[in-house]
Amino acid sequence: MGIFDIFKKKPQAEPKPLFYDIVCPFCFEKFTPEAVVFRAAHHREDDENYALGEDNELNRYRERFGLDTVDDIEAIIHPTDIPEEHRIYSDHVLIGLNDRYGVLTRRRLCPKCHNELPVTSGKVPSNIISIVGASQVGKSVYMTSLIHTLQNTTADNFDAACMPLNAEISRKFRTMYEEPLFERGDLLASTQKEKMQEPFIFQFVFKDESKPPLTLVFFDVAGEGMVDQDYLGLHGQHIKNSAGILFMVDPLQIRSIREKIKIKFGDTEGGWVSQYDEPRDVVLTMFGDFIAYEDKGKTDIPTAVVLTKSDMLHSLKDEEGEYIKSNSNIFNNMVHRKTLNLTEFENIDGEIRHFIEKVDRPFKGTMDVYFANTAYFAVSALGSNPVDQKLQGVASPIRVDEPFIWLLYQLMYIEGSEE
Repeated sequence: MGIFDIFKKKPQAEPKPLFYDIVCPFCFEKFTPEAVVFRAAHHREDDENYALGEDNELNRYRERFGLDTVDDIEAIIHPTDIPEEHRIYSDHVLIGLNDRYGVLTRRRLCPKCHNELPVTSGKVPSNIISIVGASQVGKSVYMTSLIHTLQNTTADNFDAACMPLNAEISRKFRTMYEEPLFERGDLLASTQKEKMQEPFIFQFVFKDESKPPLTLVFFDVAGEGMVDQDYLGLHGQHIKNSAGILFMVDPLQIRSIREKIKIKFGDTEGGWVSQYDEPRDVVLTMFGDFIAYEDKGKTDIPTAVVLTKSDMLHSLKDEEGEYIKSNSNIFNNMVHRKTLNLTEFENIDGEIRHFIEKVDRPFKGTMDVYFANTAYFAVSALGSNPVDQKLQGVASPIRVDEPFIWLLYQLMYIEGSEE
């Protein structure tokens, strides 16, 4: 180890607090562990406070995402109605209580949406990663490719496991996203604005028990909503309470290079110009929604700017590197193991920063003003350009997990090293 390697270590963490604020991974409300409510573990017909009935808050949440309502469910118990001696704590966090009939419940719920919280909530930071981007930048495809890669490759390389929060999320992700893309080679349909998708929640759990699990919440917001102030207001809490942001940018969003790429691939996309929002428009909308209220008018949330569909940039490479160098590493997959390879990261970050600054200086300037901690990446969720909504061969993701690994580094889960 060289003398400079000590500076590549992750920063020393601050002393652990008695408890952490909870961010609900379903509705993204932020609250203290004392604010939770509980679902009764039983019901009684002779006590209206413990009888089966409707849960208006839960059904309001489910209706928002087009889910069936629940007619009969166990009652809600408020800890304030239970004597202190009947409340159960673990590491200063309220985790259970014995109700008036002496029946134990550990089913902690969000006080706003009444969904059940992860068992670690309050004991560890509620680190949430969000995906943001305008329409048609490929957020759904990237989410699918990233989760697939995290589960099958990345987790093992970092002595961890990537798992869905529950069986329902596992089933939906597999049948609606993973199987169509990775088994049948079918592109995913674009998320419709009026069809709000329930969040996909996964946990990246390390085998080292001293490291808290990282909760991955992928909220597949329809892209059009990212430039609609009213629509974004419904999801601003998700972005504001995220620990990290993956900001997706499609090369076709950038006016100065759209025509160059279009010449090579032909107008197969149909109406490219009218269908794409400028990346800066998304940033400005986010600024109005929450960044303007942050200290100094900018956010400290680590933000990975992810240039998607990097396989389409082959047509822009040349020896001089006016746009992309002919020997650029962005076209080659990179596997990070145990640590973030800082040499590789710095090369990619520098090249994509240069590229973005050249082709969309207003966007780069806006990012510099509103985001205090950014890094730039290029990924290909599929490895090749599909034809007629169909993959030509097997999906071969390129560098899809690199932005996520950088966020692990920023959140002090892993260290960096030079190789």
